[in-house]
Amino acid sequence: MASRPGILTEWPWHRLGNFKYVIMAPWVLHGLHMMATKGWRETDLSYLTIFPSLLLRMLHNQVWISLARFQNARSKHRIVDKSIEFEQVDRERNWDDQILLYGWLLYLGHTFIPGAQNAPLWRTDGAVIAVLLHMGPVEFLYYWFHRALHHHFLYSRYHSHHHASIVTEPITSVIHPFAEHVAYALLFSIPILATAFTGTASILATLGYIVYVDFMNNLGHCNFELVPQWLFRAFPPLKYLMYTPSFHSLHHTQFRTNYSLFMPFYDYMYDTLDKSSDDLYERKLKGVEETLDVVHLSHPTALQSIYHLRLGFPSLASKPYKSKWYMLMMWPITWVSMVLAWIYGSSFTVERNSLKKLRMQTWAIPRYNFQYGLSRERRAINDLIEKAILEADKKGVKVLSLGLLNQAKELNGGGELYIQKYPELKVRIVDGSSLAAAVVLNSVPAGTKQILLTGNVSKVARAIAFTLCNRGIQVMMTKKQEFHILKLQMPESTASYLTLSNTYSPQVWIVGDGLDDTEQRRAPTGTRFIPFSQFPPKKLNKDCTYNTTPAMKIPETLENMHSCENWLPRRVMSAWRIAGIVHALEGWSAHECGETMLDIEKIWSATLHHGFLPLTQV
Repeated sequence: MASRPGILTEWPWHRLGNFKYVIMAPWVLHGLHMMATKGWRETDLSYLTIFPSLLLRMLHNQVWISLARFQNARSKHRIVDKSIEFEQVDRERNWDDQILLYGWLLYLGHTFIPGAQNAPLWRTDGAVIAVLLHMGPVEFLYYWFHRALHHHFLYSRYHSHHHASIVTEPITSVIHPFAEHVAYALLFSIPILATAFTGTASILATLGYIVYVDFMNNLGHCNFELVPQWLFRAFPPLKYLMYTPSFHSLHHTQFRTNYSLFMPFYDYMYDTLDKSSDDLYERKLKGVEETLDVVHLSHPTALQSIYHLRLGFPSLASKPYKSKWYMLMMWPITWVSMVLAWIYGSSFTVERNSLKKLRMQTWAIPRYNFQYGLSRERRAINDLIEKAILEADKKGVKVLSLGLLNQAKELNGGGELYIQKYPELKVRIVDGSSLAAAVVLNSVPAGTKQILLTGNVSKVARAIAFTLCNRGIQVMMTKKQEFHILKLQMPESTASYLTLSNTYSPQVWIVGDGLDDTEQRRAPTGTRFIPFSQFPPKKLNKDCTYNTTPAMKIPETLENMHSCENWLPRRVMSAWRIAGIVHALEGWSAHECGETMLDIEKIWSATLHHGFLPLTQV
């Protein structure tokens, strides 16, 4: 919202929320009725193509979003190296509003403007007219309108909403109040209306012009430089006809320069060109390789989680992961993405963060949960993890933390496989088990005397059980095999606190993978479930409390956090990921993988020292 919102700031369908798409229903149903009653040959093709063009625009924008986020996480050509936070994602959530507006205008124009009906597929004269009108009136009027928007009166009421984003994303280009978009629609309609009134309109020319506007808008706001220099060398006048991402980024950082729409010609003409434009372009095109300190190696979980990644849909990525019913309608794209991920032979960069002087990235192995459970996939997955470790080692990464199933014991012995194979590795491999155990132990309510420990016994579970028994807390288990395994490994001095029981009376349950549904339903009312597993248990009991999987709130100084880590809340990070960060901050030289555990109290104190907080203090 602008600092002092003016009239017509809010979009007319704002209160409809996610139901706003119903405003297109009358036109779409009308088109379907025409096609059903008249048939393909007699139906106006120019009318039928409007709705598909809206879907094409959404797809086009989404491709730019994913590309820009991918490049901003890994590229050395990043322009503005600052943080994007959740506030910006929330502000830019409704980027598709302008597509709905333009859809309505296209339908109204087709209905009421005589020259818009039954347009041919292509007319060269109409395309030429559209190009000339854009270069002249549209660019000229936009330049002066844009300068007017930077006058205090209009800026505070409208345009400041757009400029709230210093670090731009492609969709930042269309984040404006409703009234401002109406003005832009009038400007961009000039070429379209002119061809309609002169009888030279064509379907491809109209759609091509809309695609051009979207492409240039996304290009200017993508925040990484990609326009090759040879273009300007081959055709020098192009520098007056086409801007670059770095050219427009200066407008968002300097505000009073580079006002042009897509063609810098008018900034040259009226002396509003930022003098550093050429220098910034050349520097960002050349780029700077940066050092990388920490890598967290994760992977997609469920098939739908591909949309939840930061590279997917921003609105979904900014919230804890939860399966959405409408995602099921996208199953063809989901399965295609799975096949492409299966073919892709390397990890990919998901996001980039920083804490103090530490530079971090999250990489993802292109495999899903179910693939980790297939024995035939294990070798391929291990090869992918090994390749990522060697790449991180080559880049000089200090610590690589293994997230989710990348540290599965049956897969690679909790990461020990790679240490044995490459004993000279400089990068430290961390599985985060010690911090995960510390988080669970510090989540146990004060005064607790009895705890039920259930689920598959891991080294995290063993560490938790040993520590609790050492504190004099009775740890009860219901599964004989797991109980006897744990009992044999426990010192005699504390073994008496570990008991086998067939009751489920404790009010605190510490649970891992393999928690039985029948067993969970036997929990008494008010039971607190504290997971020690990578994945959360099913929440079957509405009258019980479920903690998150081991996680902590991140410090305010940790930057560029604008997506949620899987199912965790905003600005909350899993213990396994935090462990790698703390390992690097402390400069510890030991690996933490296989059966190795660090001192639980030591890593807990270090984590708190660096500003991470228990969720109970959030």
